Amino acid sequence: MLAAWRKQAIEGLAGVFSGKAEAAEGARDGEMEKLHAKIGQLVVERDFLAKAFGH
Repeated sequence: MLAAWRKQAIEGLAGVFSGKAEAAEGARDGEMEKLHAKIGQLVVERDFLAKAFGH
């Protein structure tokens, strides 16, 4: 009985940790998209201001 529980626990732990890794990767991808959008916005603002002040 204990051997069966141990086997189930070992098999289940791999699934638990792999799910968290996938969720963390998805969160990183979303954060990267937001950061790229912010960088693009700042570049546009910088270029606009540079033209406005004649640089």
